[in-house]
Amino acid sequence: MQSENPLIADFVKLMNGAAGTLAGMTREARESARERVKETIGGLDFVGREEFDAVKAMAARARDENDALAARIDALEARLAELAGR
Repeated sequence: MQSENPLIADFVKLMNGAAGTLAGMTREARESARERVKETIGGLDFVGREEFDAVKAMAARARDENDALAARIDALEARLAELAGR
């Protein structure tokens, strides 16, 4: 049952227009926020996975080399102490 009252029809048109405007504003706000986030993240200095893995491997090699050198120093110090004790 549709109303013949022009006041009600105008009110319905007004509400439909307001709903459409609100939906449009929501879309614009979402797009604006998305752009701001992209700009913010784009300005950050992230490293790629390949670069991260390469640096991780370099650090592991350096750690292993450091452990080997520490063991060598310990052996040399022990040998020096042995020679000094004679």
